[in-house]
Amino acid sequence: MNPTSILAGILVVAFAALGSAKLAAVPAMRAKAEHVGFSVAAYRRIGLLEVLAVVGLLVGAFVPVIGALAAAGLLMLLGGAVVAHLRNGDRARVIAPAVVLSLVTLSFLLLVVADLR
Repeated sequence: MNPTSILAGILVVAFAALGSAKLAAVPAMRAKAEHVGFSVAAYRRIGLLEVLAVVGLLVGAFVPVIGALAAAGLLMLLGGAVVAHLRNGDRARVIAPAVVLSLVTLSFLLLVVADLR
């Protein structure tokens, strides 16, 4: 396994779980949606985007450009998450998961782009 595959695996597992939980509107995700000021329907749409990004990451194993585009989309979602938490006055402990996933996603994206050259 190479580093790109390992990072892709981490992202697939994380966003499959997070996106599915948002789509299912499990109680913890309903509470998080309310906490940051989103409706459950809006949070479900975010979950759908996360699940679609997982599909893009999986396809990216065969078509790297698709994986790179999926990662770019995830970075935009994660940037929005960080902004939403900052606007809400959340502490670093609450923001940390979005920041860590952003760093993993950025690392994956940089490796894929380097491989494309």
